[in-house]
Amino acid sequence: MKYDVRDIYQDFEFLVDQEVMMQGWVRNHRKQKEFGFIDFNDGTCFQNVQIVYDHSLADFEEIQKIRVGSALTVTGKVIRSPKEGQLFEVQLSSWQMEGDCPLDYPIQPKRHSREFLREQAYLRARTNLFGAVFRVRSLTAMAIHEYFQKNHYVYVHTPLITTTDCEGSDQMFKITTLDLNHLPMVDGKVDMSKDLFGHQAYITGTGQLHGEAFALSYKKIYTFGPTFRTENSNTKTHANEFWMIEPEIAFCDLEGLMDIEEEMLKFVVSYVLEHAKEEIAFFDQFVEKGLKAKLEKLIHSKFVRISHHDVVDILKKADVKWEFEPDYGEDIAKEHERYITEYFDGPVFITDWPKDIKAWYMKVNPDGKTVAAVDLEVPGAGELMGGSQREEDYQKLLQRIDEMHVNKEPIEWYCNLRRFGGCYHSGFGMGFERLLIYLTGVENIRDVIPFPRTPGNCEY
Repeated sequence: MKYDVRDIYQDFEFLVDQEVMMQGWVRNHRKQKEFGFIDFNDGTCFQNVQIVYDHSLADFEEIQKIRVGSALTVTGKVIRSPKEGQLFEVQLSSWQMEGDCPLDYPIQPKRHSREFLREQAYLRARTNLFGAVFRVRSLTAMAIHEYFQKNHYVYVHTPLITTTDCEGSDQMFKITTLDLNHLPMVDGKVDMSKDLFGHQAYITGTGQLHGEAFALSYKKIYTFGPTFRTENSNTKTHANEFWMIEPEIAFCDLEGLMDIEEEMLKFVVSYVLEHAKEEIAFFDQFVEKGLKAKLEKLIHSKFVRISHHDVVDILKKADVKWEFEPDYGEDIAKEHERYITEYFDGPVFITDWPKDIKAWYMKVNPDGKTVAAVDLEVPGAGELMGGSQREEDYQKLLQRIDEMHVNKEPIEWYCNLRRFGGCYHSGFGMGFERLLIYLTGVENIRDVIPFPRTPGNCEY
């Protein structure tokens, strides 16, 4: 009977002394004169199965020719393993080659650098590290959907092609069907009326504005999908294509939003700890020492809530020589994020940011100097979520748009949401890959995206 490796691990007591069939790939092949061991993996779980064989098999010499990376169908008996720490092994009785693999196969049973494996992105999921990373990515996505679905949010598919400029058109990819070698020109400018949509269009940098429209129909919605930014940044936390989770909630103020952010993050972390035990143990041992304890601590933490002004007070009083001096009217740097989470020994919500450094759609506080915005800082990772209460007053929103010199025409429909039964509402965004960096300890965004798109890198 055919079994997945995952099923054998779950039911091995029942399967002892029974014959099983498995299909998968050779991770390693250790050959001796009269016997051999094949490390076999089918991708259904983190662990390999050890297949043992000896010279009593008629095709012993052919078996010894099996190379690393080959795809096999194998049949054998499940037996208890004499090796300490290994529950069972499979005694080979027959096999069939499904796909041979040459000697120049790049993923050999040795330690490869992450830089090398990025160059082999189409194969790197076959390694222990990336097999674990992308399985956790799948489980984390499931956890996010489960949280929002259990709490009766509507999942909205916002458009990837948009004319709405939320983050700034200089950060958005422009799309066109025009022949770039023969552009139609009018008065020295490209005549976009000849393009497919009749005007300039972009690949989305956020689903937020469209999400707000649906929140004002369904009360609670979330988006979860790819977004695109043109930032020419080569840091470990930036990519040009990444995924975002963006809930929007009607009749929700900033305090209520922080409640949701904290509850959601704790749910997702708990889910991953429960459903990815082997992967978390692997990361804890080989990637980030203390990772499991860090995640467990977050679940039991009470997230601190403090204003940007009070954070700057703390930073200014700190006995630290800063690379970037903290200022009341400025953003905070990575070194400040790290200090403030260490200061409170846990996650920190920083609220009420200077309005001049935040987006035009955020609600201005009564002081006229700050906006009802919040960033969540977590130990070891810095900013994980960013959100705000949105400006629900039509006239105040228009005034803010004018102050920040935002083009009104493409967002007229968004402003009209305030005229047609608007209400106070809030939302936040969380970069999916930044969450994965936090969950796995793998510190580079290029290593938690299957095929990363970063400046100078658009392979495959």
